[in-house]
Amino acid sequence: MQLTAPAANTTTDLKATGRRDADGMAVASFILGLVGLLVLNVFLGPIAIALAGVALWRGTARRGRALLGLGLGIADLLVLVAFMQLDSTVSWNF
Repeated sequence: MQLTAPAANTTTDLKATGRRDADGMAVASFILGLVGLLVLNVFLGPIAIALAGVALWRGTARRGRALLGLGLGIADLLVLVAFMQLDSTVSWNF
């Protein structure tokens, strides 16, 4: 009977885990950027930008999704600035 798992190749396991984490960050960046266009763009925009940057830096397989998350995060902040200029306030509402 064996109580521990057999020894695995740690370098390939770490690369697989890092790639999977980066893929998850790319998807999270896309979703947060998309939701941020509607609500809480002052918070979700910078988070989407940061997650996309880290995902791209780690070499995600979902590069397109990370780039979309980056673009949507920037769009979140541009929408916030546009509405702030229209309302002449620090925040915006409908």
